Amino acid sequence: MNEQFWSQIKSKYQLGKLIYGTVEAHTPFGVFVDIGDEKVRGIIQITDFLDTGSMTPEMYPDISSSVGAVVVGYTEDDRNQIWLSVKPSVLQKSLVKLKLPVANQL
Repeated sequence: MNEQFWSQIKSKYQLGKLIYGTVEAHTPFGVFVDIGDEKVRGIIQITDFLDTGSMTPEMYPDISSSVGAVVVGYTEDDRNQIWLSVKPSVLQKSLVKLKLPVANQL
């Protein structure tokens, strides 16, 4: 795809944005998510489910179930994928904008 296409996709699906979709397929490396866009689809890789511990395909959300996930990247080739994360720490940053103090500098 061309640069203009990806510019539009990145504008619509900005990094850090919470989006919703429907699980459409399971693979050994993650799940594909229908995000309601004919041009791109979402993917949650197996490494983007848990902050700690091991995720297995048996733990994936059911096909046709709804998921909320955060945009964390893009596959800018003919696969046209939006990388998504459902890690608790990533979801929290997207849902709750905390005002963290700046670390004291010595």
